Amino acid sequence: MSGLSFRSSRPDSWVQPRPFSDASQRYMMYGPIRPMKEPGFLARLLGLR
Repeated sequence: MSGLSFRSSRPDSWVQPRPFSDASQRYMMYGPIRPMKEPGFLARLLGLR
């Protein structure tokens, strides 16, 4: 086992919690919530869900 260790002056960004953002701020930045699976061309053409 090695006696050396690595220490960083700043923790990684993925370890830190993200700061709170208001829903209206998120909407202005990213736009409306969209479904994960977009409807296909025919579904949009025929108005199906």
